[in-house]
Amino acid sequence: MKHSVHAIIVVFATAFFLIASMAYAATALNPAMMALIDGHKKEAGVQAFDPEAGRRLFAEKRAHSSGESRSCTTCHSDNPAAKGKTPVGKVIEPISPAANRERFTDPEKVEKWFKRNCKWVLERECTAEEKGDYIAYMLSL
Repeated sequence: MKHSVHAIIVVFATAFFLIASMAYAATALNPAMMALIDGHKKEAGVQAFDPEAGRRLFAEKRAHSSGESRSCTTCHSDNPAAKGKTPVGKVIEPISPAANRERFTDPEKVEKWFKRNCKWVLERECTAEEKGDYIAYMLSL
């Protein structure tokens, strides 16, 4: 009896560890992305980024000089785990790395899309702190 209880505990502990590892692996940043994040922390002068500020950046609608109201959700939808669409109707894969393992894996792509999309939404480039907060939010999902 004592051995079977021990075996059950070992099985459950192993299963928990594997599930937790898979969940972490889905959102863990590779070394190149960690270096990008560390660079943004240094540039922003912060020790950590704020996922709640990233959520606000993602969701907040802003008056654009074109007269439109724009936000990240304009194209990416209110749900980061859902597909979105560009203004011309092209499908955008989910922005959340929990739903799309390709997100936030290539620093060059990340910076390219921040530059393009921040200018489209904010009419300026995002700050290092905004980028870090945004990524922190996406990784928190």
